[in-house]
Amino acid sequence: MSDLLLSRRASLQWLGGAAMASAMPVFAQNSVQAASPARRLVSLSGALTEVVYLLNAQNLLVGTDTTSLFPEAAQKTTKVGYVRQLSAEGLLSLKPDAVVGTSDAGPPVVLDQIRQAGVRVALVKAQHNWAEVQEKVKVVGRETGRVADAEKLLAQLDTQWNAVQAQVAKAHRKPRVLFVLAHSGSPQVAGRGTAANALIQYAGCVNAIDQFDGYKPLTAEAMASAAPEVIINTTQGIEALGGEQAFWKRPELALTPAFAKKALVTLEASHLLGFGPRLPTAVQALHMRSLQWVARDECRAHQAG
Repeated sequence: MSDLLLSRRASLQWLGGAAMASAMPVFAQNSVQAASPARRLVSLSGALTEVVYLLNAQNLLVGTDTTSLFPEAAQKTTKVGYVRQLSAEGLLSLKPDAVVGTSDAGPPVVLDQIRQAGVRVALVKAQHNWAEVQEKVKVVGRETGRVADAEKLLAQLDTQWNAVQAQVAKAHRKPRVLFVLAHSGSPQVAGRGTAANALIQYAGCVNAIDQFDGYKPLTAEAMASAAPEVIINTTQGIEALGGEQAFWKRPELALTPAFAKKALVTLEASHLLGFGPRLPTAVQALHMRSLQWVARDECRAHQAG
């Protein structure tokens, strides 16, 4: 059967499902088995790109978004822009037959244009939980025709996740922490309903900010009342603020318990907040490093007593 006939058939299948898809959230389409494995794939999520490499399907990648920084080879892929500010023209110029991303991708009108061009789009709903990671592995497995390999990978990741959660459950202390987002513009702190808040809870810590949802500007009043023992940031955020020394010179931090000991935990942004296959190691790192900071305080208090 010719490629042209296959292409026409795939287009008809897409058109048949488009009317139904328009009446449901776009991420619900993931339950549909891919008609045929992608030959030219674009990934709009750093976490999904990581899965592509773990499934040894990177030869299918023709483009990725700017959050796709790991593994290092992903940095050399053609970039289609920031995941929330996509261009249909630029993406379609890569001639993909499938696009994978999360529900954060957009603008929606661009995604509609991509679908209307006959490109299959599979989005994973951003839920900030382990189920989201599992779904990312399954979607990439389906879209790349590597379902069996995806099932094996998922089993390995589930084992890692369960081991880390068991480790976290044994801790007798829940450090009070605060996440600062500072990639551009004025620094903001993470409240409820954010990826950072979910990560903090998974790591057995307490988010010092629980008065609001989303992100709000970092203020001296908020920091003083929050009283975090440890501050979390991304390596990119610290760089954007001029380095660690410059970060601690910010007056908003001066009244926090974390300031006295310069208690800071940093990880690369996609590792820390990507909710991808490295989530178990991110949770473990945050858990252990936060406990180490509070343990130092307790040791000093014991010695002083």
